[in-house]
This record gives sequence, C-alpha cells and structure tokens, in this order.
Amino acid sequence: MEILCLGLSHHTARQDLREKFAIRESEATAVATQLLAAPGVSEAVVLSTCNRVEFYVAAEQTAQGFAAVNEFLTARLAEAPGEAFFQHPTAAAIRHLFRVVSGLDSMVLGETEILGQVKKAYAAASEGKTTAKHLNKLFQRAFNVAKDVRTNTNITRGSVSVGSAAVELVERTFGRLSNCQVMILGAGETAELTAGALCARGVRSIFVANRSYERAVALAEKMNGKAFHFDDWPREFHEVDILIGSTSAPHHVVTAAQLAPLLRMRPDRPLFCIDLAVPRDIEPAVNDLDGVYLYDIDALQKIAEKSKSDRRQELAVCETMIERHAVEFGEWLAGGWSQAGVRYSTAVSGGQT
Repeated sequence: MEILCLGLSHHTARQDLREKFAIRESEATAVATQLLAAPGVSEAVVLSTCNRVEFYVAAEQTAQGFAAVNEFLTARLAEAPGEAFFQHPTAAAIRHLFRVVSGLDSMVLGETEILGQVKKAYAAASEGKTTAKHLNKLFQRAFNVAKDVRTNTNITRGSVSVGSAAVELVERTFGRLSNCQVMILGAGETAELTAGALCARGVRSIFVANRSYERAVALAEKMNGKAFHFDDWPREFHEVDILIGSTSAPHHVVTAAQLAPLLRMRPDRPLFCIDLAVPRDIEPAVNDLDGVYLYDIDALQKIAEKSKSDRRQELAVCETMIERHAVEFGEWLAGGWSQAGVRYSTAVSGGQT
C-alpha cells in the first residue's frame, strides 16, 4: 500500500491561487468520498487551511493515487492543477505530514494552530469513514510526533501563531495598543487566537461579529468584549482602529464600496486591516482608499521570516526526531516494524501506536 500527498502551500503558490483551490470545511468529507471512487484508492483525508490545500490518499499504486487527485482537481476547476502542486510519494509524504503537524512547514515556524487544523481534518475524514488502517495509523503517529517535538524542543517558543504574527504587525504600526479598538469578523479558532493575542498586548476593546451570534457572544465574553450580529458591523465601525477578517465565507465580506462612505464619517483616522481568511474576506481594492492600510496573510511573511531565524537553531533537533519517527512508520508500512520501534512508539504515545 502506498501513502501519497498531493497539494500546494504558501511555499509554492500565492494566495490568489491557494484560495482558488481551497475546499470549505463542509465540503471536505464529500471530496474525500469522491476520491475513494477512483480505481485503486482506498482511503483519503483532505486538509485545507489558509496556507495549504493537501490531499492524503492510500492507494494500491503511486500512479493511480496521484491520477485520482489530479483528475478530481481538473474536473472541479476545469483546468489542470499546474506546477504549484507538489506530489510526494510514500516516504516523502510521511515526512511531509510529520513536518506539517510539528509546525516546521508553516509560514510562522513552530506555530501550533496547524496541529488543531490537521486534527479537525482527520476527525472529519474518520467520521465520514474515508480512512482505515493506513491513514488512521499515519495520522495517529503524526499527532504523537507533534507532541514529541513540542515537548522536547523550543521550536514553539514565542509568538508562533498567524494571529500573533498579525498582532505584532499591528503593534509595529500603532505602538501601544491601549488606545486601539478592534473589530474581528469571524469567531473561529484563528479569530480566537488573534483576539487572545490582542488582549495580551493590552488592546482597549474588542468587537466580535459572526454569522452565528452565539459564537460571537462566546468569544466576546472570553475577551471581555462586545458581540453583535454580522450584518450590524457597519453600525459599530465608527470607533474601530483595526479590522481583522477571519471568516470562512466564500466571497468578500468587506468591500471598498461598503467602506468608502463609512470612512467619510471618520476623517483623519487611519484604518488598519488584516485579512487572515482564505478566500479573502476583504476586497483588495480597499487598500486604495485614503487612510486605509490592508495586509493579507501573505504580508505576514516578513514577520514569519524573523520568527524563523529565531527558531532556526532548533530545526536540526526537530528534523532528527521527525526522521526517526518517519523511518519507524515506513518500517511498519512495509510490514517489518522492529520490536525496538514498537517499544519507542509506545513510550512516546503512552501505549497508543
């Protein structure tokens, strides 16, 4: 059995291409089920985040597995995936997933959000019954790898989430945030992490708008902020200094046409916008409005590079740990996992191998 990974990420594709291929959370199980219909494919997991879209499949043959994903993508968008998509055969696919869950392949080196996102993608596939023996074992081992790396290295030290990087960018612009008021569109995991980072930096107040008002209330209460219904965000906008987009909407939820009249009611007051969503929440044309400064997720790359240099010394240790896990898993997949490997896995996972 072969385990394969085909996908793209911020390393290989700009945001406009990533959002073109993005798969909504509600679609992931259906997409995995479609892949199972392809000849020779027996298991599938779909991972789609702000920075990556990846397909993991278990297939009888390498060529069959890659063909299944390529044909699905071509049919979905009426065009071939293109050179931005990488194709990892078994050994490379195993190492790639282990690096992804450990935060080594992220824009912000060592970030921890990706582990939760991979767990959610795997849970959806498991509940949808698109995984079995091989991908179950792979993803369970991957979560053990992430725990091992986070526990035994300093790769996650400091601000390692995309939300934290965004807050650093805001702080560089405004200095102290004690006089700033923030509006967050969305109440998911990224929104919560960003709000938490803002509160830690002493932001004056936080407004939360979400399609599900109950989720907006829950997040606002955690941050001692104020929640409101999503369609009411323009009414609260006159007091906002920083606007953060973090919804899962398939289209722009903030446009230049919406903002222009609102900005006229607040002259000489700049607006700082950070778009953390893929597809983007905030129309790029917003950046052309006077007094508006828009940064999308790709603009966080410079901050990520600084974070990467601070953690670079930990990379060698992490890569060695990942290589050890990858070799052991490869031996299991080939049917020759050694007793030493079993003992090591049991020690790491607390008995779950």
